[in-house]
Amino acid sequence: MAHRASRGHAVPLTMHLVGPTTWTEVPAVLSYEVRDPFAVSIGFGDTAGSADDGITWLLARELLTAGLERPAGDGDVRLWPARTSGDVLYLHLRAPSGEALFELSRATVAAFLLQTEALVPPGQETAALDVDEQLAALLSNGGADPGAR
Repeated sequence: MAHRASRGHAVPLTMHLVGPTTWTEVPAVLSYEVRDPFAVSIGFGDTAGSADDGITWLLARELLTAGLERPAGDGDVRLWPARTSGDVLYLHLRAPSGEALFELSRATVAAFLLQTEALVPPGQETAALDVDEQLAALLSNGGADPGAR
């Protein structure tokens, strides 16, 4: 079941953590927000997608798109489609504390990405950014005049 935020899209999914002899189901949420048009987040935990109670990984939407068709990514995040099954996508995450290999539905990720492209078409991410608002927030000093001493 998918749900839409006012300026984003999120989809719960089940990923499979691949172990040496078995796999474990892991609930997760793929999320996309127009305010951060280049990124997709994958939230893990009881309230997946919530930065407060779970673990969230950010990755480039472009990387996720590329990984649907061919091996993509370097270092901490890598993706690739399975050669033997059309609906399997592998996601390898590496952190200082360890690494994990997940299997997830390629079709679910592809459908999710189509929804994000309806919100912000590929190549239009920069236009979706509110640069003036972000610049104002950076330059503001809590309402204080930065020149006053």
